[in-house]
Amino acid sequence: MLHNGSGFGIVHEQPLSRAGKRLRIFVGEAEEWQGRPLYRAILEAAQRHQLAGATVLRGIEGFGPDHHLVSERLPDIADNLPLLIELVDSEEQIERFLPVLQDMVARGLMTLTPVTMVFPPAWQEQERPR
Repeated sequence: MLHNGSGFGIVHEQPLSRAGKRLRIFVGEAEEWQGRPLYRAILEAAQRHQLAGATVLRGIEGFGPDHHLVSERLPDIADNLPLLIELVDSEEQIERFLPVLQDMVARGLMTLTPVTMVFPPAWQEQERPR
């Protein structure tokens, strides 16, 4: 960090925001990879590849390409609720991670969206390992 010389604050060397990509992976809760829940295997792989962030969200209702409705409100059809796995990082990191997912995700949908990542000051003071 650098002092801006005005006595009114600090100028950060790194920008507060930068371009990135959001990768969303839509899968069913019952999907597995090598005998483990697929969502957990994806999170562990993302962590090993040091992606900036990952979140798993569980849907309460949804359907996929076969249009079979699954719903939390009807226990007899709640066997494979939708999961959304969201990963965010630089475009380069996400692109490097895509081949890993090609082997893991047999059924599901993936979307890529440009995002602007905004970093709090505490993140800017530390370099993220690569």
